[in-house]
Amino acid sequence: MVAAFEPGTVLQYPYLWHWQDAQGETEGRKDRPVAVAVLFVARDGQEYVLLLPLTTREPARGREAVEIPATEKPRAALDQKRRQWLMLDEYNLDPVKGSYYLRQSAVTGQFSRAFMQTVLERFRSLFPQARRVARHP
Repeated sequence: MVAAFEPGTVLQYPYLWHWQDAQGETEGRKDRPVAVAVLFVARDGQEYVLLLPLTTREPARGREAVEIPATEKPRAALDQKRRQWLMLDEYNLDPVKGSYYLRQSAVTGQFSRAFMQTVLERFRSLFPQARRVARHP
């Protein structure tokens, strides 16, 4: 059982990219840092977490992302020497209870509230078009 996460929590997670899901893959290829964007209770009464992936690969033209500022990297235990982006145009959705992938021990850090507020304002406008990968049946 995983303790409650909050927006900005950074953890290692086997993120499944949308393009991998579209090719029929069901498992993330490796653990990567992700950030909790939203934690909510759905109509089914179950608590879900919406996770945004971080990447060191510069996003392709047309993708939506926010570069991680140098001040945020130590808070999240990210490599100070590498440029990194938080992707905003896709996400994984995972139930908190019964998840095969969420582990409290995988938490590495926490982005600041100010940074996450900026990220979530931008994500909110992109959410209707963002590509979702549901990590539950």
